[in-house]
Amino acid sequence: MVSSSSHNERNENQVPNIDNESFKEGMNDSNAVLLDVRTPKEHSEKRIPNSILIDFQEPDFADAVDQLDKTKSYFVYCRSGNRSFHAGNLMLKKGFTDVYNLAMGILEWNGETESDQFE
Repeated sequence: MVSSSSHNERNENQVPNIDNESFKEGMNDSNAVLLDVRTPKEHSEKRIPNSILIDFQEPDFADAVDQLDKTKSYFVYCRSGNRSFHAGNLMLKKGFTDVYNLAMGILEWNGETESDQFE
């Protein structure tokens, strides 16, 4: 479990917001899954490498999440941290136990990124 410097205790009903360094540390764990909950267009423009895409705004988001392995640790991000926060809370309600939100989203991400765009 990743520790969050801004939280002394983990609220089991709310996904913890973690900073870039904690996110980087956690996503390198062998049990970690990077989950991008933005739109396909946003995902193609800029994403954290090795992330999977499940668009939070799609009506089948909850069904898609149900297909994920609940034994994994999920590091969820979006543009600014809002959609991923709500997605993470939904995941907790569905029985996931290890879910973390990138607090400021990819806007403030200082790690590696990739895109489908040609330069």
